[in-house]
Amino acid sequence: MSIPFDKYEAVIGLEVHAQLATQSKLFCGDSVAFGAEPNTHVSPITLGHPGTLPKTNRKAVEYAIKMGLACHCEIERYNYFARKNYFYPDLPKGYQVSQHTTPICKGGYVTIKTESGQRDVQLNRIHMEEDAGKSIHDIDEAYTCVDYNRAGTPLIEIVTEPDIHSAEEAYQYVTEVRRLVRWINICDGNMEEGSLRCDANVSIRLKGETKLGTKVEVKNLNSIRNVKRAIEIEIERMITLVEGGGTVTQQTRSFDANNDTTFAIRDKEEANDYRYFAEPDLAPFVLEETLIDSIRLNLPALPNALVEKYRLGLGLSEYDAMQLCLDKDVADYYESVIEKTSNYKAAANWINGPVKQFINEQNTTLANFRLKPAQLADLIKLVEEGKVSFSVASTKIFHAMMEQQDKSALDLATSLNLLQVSDSNELESWINTALAKMPDKVTEYRKGKKGLIGLFIGEVKKLSKGKADPKKVTDLLEQKLNNN
Repeated sequence: MSIPFDKYEAVIGLEVHAQLATQSKLFCGDSVAFGAEPNTHVSPITLGHPGTLPKTNRKAVEYAIKMGLACHCEIERYNYFARKNYFYPDLPKGYQVSQHTTPICKGGYVTIKTESGQRDVQLNRIHMEEDAGKSIHDIDEAYTCVDYNRAGTPLIEIVTEPDIHSAEEAYQYVTEVRRLVRWINICDGNMEEGSLRCDANVSIRLKGETKLGTKVEVKNLNSIRNVKRAIEIEIERMITLVEGGGTVTQQTRSFDANNDTTFAIRDKEEANDYRYFAEPDLAPFVLEETLIDSIRLNLPALPNALVEKYRLGLGLSEYDAMQLCLDKDVADYYESVIEKTSNYKAAANWINGPVKQFINEQNTTLANFRLKPAQLADLIKLVEEGKVSFSVASTKIFHAMMEQQDKSALDLATSLNLLQVSDSNELESWINTALAKMPDKVTEYRKGKKGLIGLFIGEVKKLSKGKADPKKVTDLLEQKLNNN
């Protein structure tokens, strides 16, 4: 039976938890470093011992404000934390400290681009809370082990309105959120290590309906691919169920990436009563305008704004601009290069081409890239002046410059005998040799197959080992071929 996807509309809300890149936990000085031995980053406060008093991490508050400003949110001036009461083995206090009626950021939006175009996904709020520990079920056959290292780690939860309508939109949204948290340097966005986690609330309704359908929550999706796949599978499961006469049950489900299925964890007949009340051990805090203004002033230019700057201000194509803005390190490097050269297109070509290729091949990052922006600008100038071809520059001089940091592009081109030859006599010698090797192709060219000019240019390039000036070669070839 074919599934009538066109008959239904999916309605999706996402909750993304981002672990803030502070050095210590939200309410104590315990380290949040990933990968330590179990239960070594703990203290009486993390473990909820009686008589201990928490203290709010100021840096975590500043990071939450940063994200709110980046997402065009209204920043709540008066804040307090609340106790969210529920029992879970890896929640040592028996409650989680979160925000309830006063999320630090309200409203806002995140702009996404899909095949259908660009639009803003509306946010409900961004609030702060502490993370729970980690239950481990596969170490001991008889017992569940608990690691409290993660307990108390500062999180922001970025909650959308039910404003997403496809798995592709959800994929683009989480991609953009991850880019943003990395861009403003508040979270490393590493989903495999749990620094960024996503829960998806999915429902379906007939197209044209306005009432929301029964939702299912798919928990702890730990990769962007899994977010997309789990939502696709859940939409298909719901439509198949309804079309077969069944009813969607409000559930919490999990996604099995090994066989691309979702499965029920528990049913939710009613909303949980978490018995929120203001955390008595933490004083409310009021955000001053000077603090918010200072954070706003220190925000870097955001990726969408940079894309527009590169397109409209520098004349780059949308593709080039977007590629440069996928990662802040790349955009920062480009900004530094164009301080040294006004050839904005060439700089973009170099960074999106040879530079990224080298970084990928070496499995490194731009932070460890050895070619300084001024050196790349120097190489761009060498090509621009016609002293070397782009091919020679990118395959030979580029790599030589990284090995010999003390030498300029021109010095290396000279010492390696790579400077482009513009001398007509020498060029003519290579051209005569090339044409002599292909008399039949010369005849075909003169009979009208003008496309063969590329073959002759390639042969001259080979004979000259890339040193022949291609523009002059083309001019001389055309003169010689057309005058005989």
